[in-house]
Amino acid sequence: MNLKVVLVFLALSLITIFALAYVLLTSQGGSSQPPRCPSVSHSAQPWTHPDQSQLFADLSREELTAVMSFLTQQLGPGLVDAAQARPSDNCVFSVELQLPPKAAALAHLDRGRPPPAREALAIVFFGGQPQPNVSELVVGPLPHPSYIRDVTVERHGGPLPYHRRPMLGTEFAQMWKHLKEVELPKAPVFLASVFNYNGSTLAPLQATPSGLRSGDRTTWIALHHNISGVGIFLHPVGLELLLDHRALDPARWAVQQVFYLGRYYADLRQLEWEFKAGRLEVVRVPLPLPNGASSLRPRSSPGPLPPLQFSPQGSQYSVQGNLVESSLWTFTFGHGVFSGMRIFDIRFKGERVAYEVSVQECVSIYGADSPKTMMTRYLDSSYGLGRHSRGLVRGVDCPYQSTMVDIHILVGKGAVQRLPGAVCVFEEAQGLPLRRHHNHLQSHFYGGLAGSALVVRSVSSVGNYDYIWDFVLHPNGALEGRVHATGFVNTAFLSGGEESLLFGNRVGERVLGTVHTHAFHFKLDLDVAGLKNWVVAEDVVFKPVAAPWSPEHQLQRPQLTRQVLGREDLTAFSLGSPLPRYLYLAGNQTNAWSHQRGYQLAVTRRKEEESQSSSIYYQNDIWTPTIAFADFINNETLLGEDLVAWVTASFLHIPHAEDVPNTVTLGNRVGFLLRPYNFFDEDPSIFSPGSVYFEKGQDAGLCSVNPVACIPHLATCVPDLPPFSYQDF
Repeated sequence: MNLKVVLVFLALSLITIFALAYVLLTSQGGSSQPPRCPSVSHSAQPWTHPDQSQLFADLSREELTAVMSFLTQQLGPGLVDAAQARPSDNCVFSVELQLPPKAAALAHLDRGRPPPAREALAIVFFGGQPQPNVSELVVGPLPHPSYIRDVTVERHGGPLPYHRRPMLGTEFAQMWKHLKEVELPKAPVFLASVFNYNGSTLAPLQATPSGLRSGDRTTWIALHHNISGVGIFLHPVGLELLLDHRALDPARWAVQQVFYLGRYYADLRQLEWEFKAGRLEVVRVPLPLPNGASSLRPRSSPGPLPPLQFSPQGSQYSVQGNLVESSLWTFTFGHGVFSGMRIFDIRFKGERVAYEVSVQECVSIYGADSPKTMMTRYLDSSYGLGRHSRGLVRGVDCPYQSTMVDIHILVGKGAVQRLPGAVCVFEEAQGLPLRRHHNHLQSHFYGGLAGSALVVRSVSSVGNYDYIWDFVLHPNGALEGRVHATGFVNTAFLSGGEESLLFGNRVGERVLGTVHTHAFHFKLDLDVAGLKNWVVAEDVVFKPVAAPWSPEHQLQRPQLTRQVLGREDLTAFSLGSPLPRYLYLAGNQTNAWSHQRGYQLAVTRRKEEESQSSSIYYQNDIWTPTIAFADFINNETLLGEDLVAWVTASFLHIPHAEDVPNTVTLGNRVGFLLRPYNFFDEDPSIFSPGSVYFEKGQDAGLCSVNPVACIPHLATCVPDLPPFSYQDF
């Protein structure tokens, strides 16, 4: 054969071999490309149960739009979009779901009765009337509203005075506009020389409540340096102004006092005069650096990716509309504009254990020697825990494979806003066994179950703080509520000596991290084996007893004490007072061992008119509250009634250097835990399909013996990961 022909043949053969190898290696079945894992739903699926009513679902975009159109028609042409409204205008402040009465909801859910009418609750500011007021209006039925019912007096015992209204964004903007255009020009030399102010490098942070008595609307406002991308909360400059903005006409607003470095002045004009005369002690505060200590920009090059949690066999839950279902749990979730996250009709293996579990309020109280800080008592529901639930970031705020859910709100403006990915649902691998035992007495065996839970989460970014809210549902029937605090700490200008450190720690050049408390209030409407429940307290006492077999010797023997708490006053435990070690709600059914079925957890009788423990009107009038939670506890009987537990979880925060730039979630977590207490006949997690058991002599490396042994085979797939996106800026 000709040598040239041989060479050509060999070359073609090599090309063919390389081509075949490439096809094999890059095909789905090739060794270099494992198969993809079963698909996971990364966003909520549409509602597909037309025969079931979405009793607790937040209002849809279409429903919100229909309510707004109906209100505009009914309330007349004088209605102004809240995004442009002045204090003297009429505007719709908010629209959200009006929760149905419990009796009507249960009649539908449990007995097949027609669903109660779907309704909306609208809050309307009537600033353009001779007697300005706030009104609460129920609008229905949805999706085609035809009636309005004023429920203000029914819900609050009388008309709502106008000064109690939450602040619109336009009022905040008008306050800063007044300071920038009317007040700050009175001290141009002082501001430029001391703070390098150029018209845009200062920003306001205000205290609440606004004043010292009912009817006030005078707010202390602290100025902070404002540089893009830098946390303004860590850059106080020491100047604070008291603005009176009670008048409905902003032209009549005025600064009443000015505070600077421990002294009070009549106005900025006096401060400017003393500065020019050389009689004013000042501390010059340079502008912060864009990449300084208060910046969250990374300070190192990207490194290896963090650990990734994924489900090699697909999700063990589904989300359709607002309904979450797993093999163990079902519940529906909602998102109150002001109160934030809430879940309803919570069932374990088909049996309801709670009707409602919800956030009610988030309170923080500050202390320092500056007027703005010492006045600050934030009641964050008035700002809107749900309203400020911003978009969550995959892989940081939630596991990357979480199901992300959009919510729609109508508050502070006349148009519907979409908050993309404001709620996430996921399975949490806890890295800890829920239960386990290694036995080596008499026989050798191992049994255990990896800890995992179903979680629904949202994050409220209210001002400087971010609150991460979780409702966690465990495979043993336990239900947990938890909140983590993170974000920027609130600070004051450090102007004094050692006495200033009575209020916190120094966290910057002239910056005091101010001491404060956090308190979080939850509503737990439990239905333990039915509506009729009892509150039982159990504890232990040690009693001396003679050993029966040796009477001359004495033992200290623990013995249970048990008391049914029959009235509300007995179940209201004040902060710091001793609690029974076991406090639980018991039903009128018993388990297989003749114990009342219960859930361990201040408990009160449920009343429709006591549906929430706080009010958005508290913030601007804490002296005359429209709802007094203490009035809920009026010594009514709790024996065999429909009961609600109100739980407050709190912690003290003394900011320190490690809180800069942000407070970390670790160590800043509180919440509640509801555990079954004789509710079942045994631990229901024993039926979990992920349970592991093997004995001595068995090959624990076989899938047929040990499901964990299957992981190297089942998890050799590529996770089904969505492309990263973020749409909330």
